[in-house]
Amino acid sequence: MSQVTSTDLYEVTMALSYLREDMRAPATFGLFVRDLPPGRGFLVAAGLEPALDHLSRFRVGRSDVEDFASVLRRPVEDLEPLHGLSFDGGVRAVPEGRLVFAGEPLLEVTAPLPQAQLVETYLLSLLCHQTAVASKAARCVLAATGRPLVDFSLRRTHGPEAGLQAARLCALVGFAGTSNVAAALRYGIPAAGTMAHSYVEAFASEEEAFRAFARTHPGPVTFLVDTYDTDHGVATAARVLADLALGPGCAVRLDSGDLGALARRARAALDAAGLRNVQIIASGGLDEYGVDGLVREGAPIDAYAVGTKVGTAADAPYLDMAYKLVEYDGRPVMKLSSAKVTAPGQKQVFRDPGLHDVIGLANEEPPEGTEPLLRSVMRNGLRTEPPDTLAAARARFEADLAALPEEARRIERPVAPVPTASTRLTALTTVVRHRIETRRSSGS
Repeated sequence: MSQVTSTDLYEVTMALSYLREDMRAPATFGLFVRDLPPGRGFLVAAGLEPALDHLSRFRVGRSDVEDFASVLRRPVEDLEPLHGLSFDGGVRAVPEGRLVFAGEPLLEVTAPLPQAQLVETYLLSLLCHQTAVASKAARCVLAATGRPLVDFSLRRTHGPEAGLQAARLCALVGFAGTSNVAAALRYGIPAAGTMAHSYVEAFASEEEAFRAFARTHPGPVTFLVDTYDTDHGVATAARVLADLALGPGCAVRLDSGDLGALARRARAALDAAGLRNVQIIASGGLDEYGVDGLVREGAPIDAYAVGTKVGTAADAPYLDMAYKLVEYDGRPVMKLSSAKVTAPGQKQVFRDPGLHDVIGLANEEPPEGTEPLLRSVMRNGLRTEPPDTLAAARARFEADLAALPEEARRIERPVAPVPTASTRLTALTTVVRHRIETRRSSGS
């Protein structure tokens, strides 16, 4: 079963009808987030690279036609018009790592109508999930205020592929490493890990477990110290580390309890043992709110491992993301239904250095002192440039984050910037709305 069939059924039925009606003129669809979730002052554009990979490979094969016919319970020959359909359109998009706000197109697809329609679901699935997770991870970076973060999310993400994406997205926004071996290999992310409580429990004592682990891994080690009693575990780890003199880079990991209080006691015990260079790592149900609280109270924690809540974007696990037709055969179109009105026409986002954005038409001149965010990334079904890198996306993210207004950076009660519409976009919206309402009132 190919990725082509990873779609909603109505995409197939609409595309087939378009082909039957010979509606193959160019159509432009815009993908955007209607409103930011509560607790978000910004979003991080993510998912574009795998989306372009999908579009580059997209082709409806014989087996896909047979699968479509099967689920529709129709003869294969009825679905024959779909056979051989591939994506040969264009894409303009916001590069990964840029910050985006409500109503701004993350990408626009322009292609023959059946093609542009059939890829909708897959594109939404990719960008919705990845933008949500990247935005959650970015807030952890803000909360940590420069302290290293490690992705521990794989075991609790919604499947291994989601875990792979989460590790990549965490690296994109500045995480120092991941526990995910596959992600470390695929994306060149530093791998990081310690031990589990089961490892400690398998030995007769914590000390035996720590010494055995150090014999197998003679370089810098991290001991998990809260299997039984955390204070006793720290004292045991300190004794073993002092005896073995393993050098800098060693650490103890706290994974439960009052992490702030435990970290202070652990730091005191390590310092008393002459182990001032041994670091303290905290984990255990953390996200930006937990990290922010620990940083604000001055907990002597050197690095944070975050997992479940970040890999699932737990407090905002989805985005109100939409993929809407804005132009067909040169005719601007829009949706007027209550609370879901869309603006017509191909668009561009113009940004000034302070991240004050104007949403305008794609063919209008940028306002003075602004740059356009959407750029051409695919033309005639082919990429216009080599695949992007994590380093480049991370640099874009860091630059935008540095310019983000303070009220949008807040962990608690952030206030997101609100883009404005250009004069030309506002005028076009008025004209198209009037045209639709006139036709509706006349019954045509």
